[in-house]
Amino acid sequence: MTYIELSAWFVGAAVVAAVVLSVISGRHRAHLGAMAATIAVLLILTAVFDTVMIATGLFHYSADHLLGLHIGLAPLEDFAYPLAGAVLLPALWAALRARRRARIRATDEEPS
Repeated sequence: MTYIELSAWFVGAAVVAAVVLSVISGRHRAHLGAMAATIAVLLILTAVFDTVMIATGLFHYSADHLLGLHIGLAPLEDFAYPLAGAVLLPALWAALRARRRARIRATDEEPS
């Protein structure tokens, strides 16, 4: 399996989980502006810090498994993980908040 295939599965799973969590939480509208800003910042940070880490020799990739596109020294495949996190974590946060709100409402409605 190549890194791009692994990245595609990872991002796909994050998107599916985010959709399921959004349905569970009852929140169907994401804050797209905040998500886009977060993704942009994370991609810039990934480009900078991965380039530094690769340049210093902390890790390397097998060229046989890479797509061949790089931003700085960071292979394109490295950018899938911050993208997946920026998609999945807000949905997880919303689902957990909705669950907490429902639990609080249930205890408030219980007769004393």
